[in-house]
Amino acid sequence: MQARSPHIISLLAAKPVFESEDGFISAVDASVLPILKCLSIKRIVLNPGALREPQWNVNANQLAYCASGTVLVSTLGNSASFSSFVVKPGQMYHVESGAIYHIENIGQDPAELIIALRNERPQHFSLHSTFNAMTNAVLGNTYDLPASAFAAFDRSSAKQIVRRQGNAVVPSTTGLPNARLFDVEGQHAPLSYNFGSAHLARKQYWAALEDISMYSLRIKENGMRDVHWHPETAEMGYVEKGSARMRVLDPDGSLDEYELKQGDVYFVPRAYPHHIETLGDDGFHFLIFFDQPTPGDIGCRTSVTAFSREVIGATFGVLERNLPQFPFTPSDPLMVGRLNPRDAAMNA
Repeated sequence: MQARSPHIISLLAAKPVFESEDGFISAVDASVLPILKCLSIKRIVLNPGALREPQWNVNANQLAYCASGTVLVSTLGNSASFSSFVVKPGQMYHVESGAIYHIENIGQDPAELIIALRNERPQHFSLHSTFNAMTNAVLGNTYDLPASAFAAFDRSSAKQIVRRQGNAVVPSTTGLPNARLFDVEGQHAPLSYNFGSAHLARKQYWAALEDISMYSLRIKENGMRDVHWHPETAEMGYVEKGSARMRVLDPDGSLDEYELKQGDVYFVPRAYPHHIETLGDDGFHFLIFFDQPTPGDIGCRTSVTAFSREVIGATFGVLERNLPQFPFTPSDPLMVGRLNPRDAAMNA
């Protein structure tokens, strides 16, 4: 799988790292997109009756978005902190590194999850592989049982996705509030305009987040994500729906421009200037993950407000009187309306 540019690759077209009749797992990490740093992404599809076996990440907190279906998630963390909850479309869950968890499709339709991990090369262990590493005698001693009690256990390699035997068991407590669960699409959008909106899964709204966050960004045909950069935050986006064009300026002065379509993943390192504009008439929906719990940015619109017109004029070689009347902008608006038609692609 080759990247179309240093910043972009397709997760939808990625060869699965695991596949069976019960579902599949696709992944993009630094081995296929070398520019990635501190972030990577997986797409998991579970067919009805399938579950992701209990496992835990070695080196990465995890943030997951349910794109479709209904899943049961159970986690066990430090100090025997156990929780179990149901995740529906538009909701998210968080699992801390080292906590063992499982994901189970309890609905009638396939379930799709988009999962960001806080490491460019995440690693994990599974409960199955851990049992395989131990003798029957050791397992018996662990559970106060004879070694023969484990003679029937499957010692083949872990399958990652397996089929449930019998009906799903959904604990009665799954409806209780849970710190690891967040209804991002149910949130009243903190940013909403007639040309787009942003739902924000960040620490301000979700206290469980420590080093990762996500914006569910929708921009219509008449809107645009303005030119900006994140001083201390890397950005990894997934195209959930629609198409867009993106431009990124690299420190060597080169410009990388590419078109994004459904299933694409892009990555912008910290402090790289970039912008996004829609291409289709239906706009786009991006899931944008950050390597900070509360991402910040600086925009070109705000930057012009921060300096005198004399400084801006000298910078661009324009007489002060010939400068446009820039709008006073004390903080970045995240997105702006489109007054002008789309430019032709610079790399066309």
